[in-house]
Amino acid sequence: MLQKDNIAKGKDSTGRIADTDAFIKGLWRENPVFVQVLGMCPVLAVSNSAENALAMGLATMFVLAMSNMLVSSLRNFIPKQARIASYILIIATFVTITDYAIQAISVDLHKSLGAFISLIVVNCLILSRAEAFASKNSVLPSLLDALGMGGGFVLGLFCLGAVREILGNGTFFGLALFPEGFQPWIVMILPAGGFFTLALWLLIFNRWKVK
Repeated sequence: MLQKDNIAKGKDSTGRIADTDAFIKGLWRENPVFVQVLGMCPVLAVSNSAENALAMGLATMFVLAMSNMLVSSLRNFIPKQARIASYILIIATFVTITDYAIQAISVDLHKSLGAFISLIVVNCLILSRAEAFASKNSVLPSLLDALGMGGGFVLGLFCLGAVREILGNGTFFGLALFPEGFQPWIVMILPAGGFFTLALWLLIFNRWKVK
């Protein structure tokens, strides 16, 4: 009976959190964009193209993975009274590294993402995983949780960015998809297009999940 209860809670017979469950839940059952609706500021702001969306998603995933591992490693040394400030300091360190890395790789991409790279520090997804998961589990499950949640965030951003770029510019990663006569839907690359596309994906995702 105890083993069945542990499996139902996502644990194996030794009481450890199941690695596959920690990874898969972020991609599907607890997807940060389509289920938890977290981090909507970058989701709506930088998803006007597939390239920007993918870059922001991967940057967030990197910060999430590194901060989760470090928080998990130091969970027994960080005082409870200073845990939130410590988490923010850890996250800000990796955001700074990511900011400089993107700038070194592509100045144009860095300009396109703008201040939203720095705003990863206050992304509620990253802080919530540090507080709710990494601070209570060992390094490997925390890393898998981060990769799952980060992968789900990348998926959500990419789905929005791909649709908005295809309909708004008629391109995909800068490559033209339609004949010269195609009239792009300019509204899709404007802020309103982000809300329309997000609503459409939420409808599709939830409908698919119910079925």
